[in-house]
Amino acid sequence: MNKWKVAFFVLAGLIIMVVVGLVYLVTADIEQASPKEPLALEGNILTVQTTAKEFEAIAKQYLVDETKKSPVPVELVIDDKIYLYSTLTLFNFELPIQMDFSPVVSEGNIILKQDAVHVGMKKIPPEMVLKLMADAVDFPSWITVQPNDEQIYVDLSRINIASGSRVRAQEIDLANDKIVLQVVIPNESK
Repeated sequence: MNKWKVAFFVLAGLIIMVVVGLVYLVTADIEQASPKEPLALEGNILTVQTTAKEFEAIAKQYLVDETKKSPVPVELVIDDKIYLYSTLTLFNFELPIQMDFSPVVSEGNIILKQDAVHVGMKKIPPEMVLKLMADAVDFPSWITVQPNDEQIYVDLSRINIASGSRVRAQEIDLANDKIVLQVVIPNESK
């Protein structure tokens, strides 16, 4: 056998191994991170009602600050649902991603339940897209992506705001443009 045939088969074998490896990495089950127990919040409570657009502006500020170093951009839009937009680069090809979520308040935190996924013109299982996003985006510690449950857990109790205050969600009603949050201001130590 001449050296060109050997080189061809070696190259073909390497390409097949790389493709199989990528398919395995994308489709393999992952150990899903469990969200931490919410922090017990004590102190004086200030209840704030806001609109979806105002909440979107606040959420974007925290998300942009926390994901500055992430190689994959993430954009948040709040309307009748919560939408996350991003792009993934696969084989030098930009793949636009849109994920639609319905928010649910749980123990003062927010669970984003995935309703739909749009990846270019392709049909890709939602858990696979969430796994890719979890691997590609450097989310802050207070966001836990749970691909197997097709949801994102946002632990508001772990977001630091001014002077040690914390936030918890009370109600999210996007249909009526009503979001109610509680700001817990810690009591002064004596």
